[in-house]
Amino acid sequence: MVQAVVLESVSKRFGRIQAVRNLNLEIEGGMVYGLLGPNGSGKSTTMKMVMGLVKPDSGRICVYGIDVQRDPMKVKKILGYVPETPCLYSFLTGLEYLDFIADIYGMDAEIKKAQIEEFLEAFELEGRENEMISGYSHGMKQKIALIAALLHKPKLLVLDEPLGGLDPKSARIVKNLIHKLADDGVTTIMSTHVLEIADAVCDRIAILYRGEKLAEGTSAELREKAQMPKSTLEEVFLKLTGTNDVKEIVEALLS
Repeated sequence: MVQAVVLESVSKRFGRIQAVRNLNLEIEGGMVYGLLGPNGSGKSTTMKMVMGLVKPDSGRICVYGIDVQRDPMKVKKILGYVPETPCLYSFLTGLEYLDFIADIYGMDAEIKKAQIEEFLEAFELEGRENEMISGYSHGMKQKIALIAALLHKPKLLVLDEPLGGLDPKSARIVKNLIHKLADDGVTTIMSTHVLEIADAVCDRIAILYRGEKLAEGTSAELREKAQMPKSTLEEVFLKLTGTNDVKEIVEALLS
């Protein structure tokens, strides 16, 4: 099996904050890989280092055999990225934005047109594509960002909370699309705070805490490691991260 993403002893510090510490990951091609962890656990920093947006202090990252630090532009050509809060050009229409993104990737005019039309229909944006992005709802902006990330048929998708703001039907479309892309060999790295989504979508999951990898495996393997075979992934997560005293916190807030 092709190794799509490999992190070897990767660390990153921002001032006094150790965002990522000696992180090792191996993600196979065609896998949907989830990054879980509380705020500040290093999920977003890890994804940005994989994309070449943030340079690690130490360690090595390869994407489909390409050293990210040596050739970040080559990596960017084969990946699609959706941040948690998409930053789109609000002065463009949805169609103008997608057309612009497709041109950046050098897509053929006919292929570009067909791809855009297909995705607009799938995400129920037909008839809204000529409206200004500034007038779009958060969910519509999220859909445009997802389409932009998928237009050029990337080999690696990096999704930071990809279902935020989507209605249930659109969220289901995205879940099914991720699985279909995986069948076609596309690798996906996604972070989410919704543990049910990770349980349903991800082939393997890494739980990060304070910049370190606490555990890794399938949902079933994580349950076994936590000695909680019949528990929800949320309960496993809380135990492994040492944050399972939620009841006491709630009681203290209500007292």
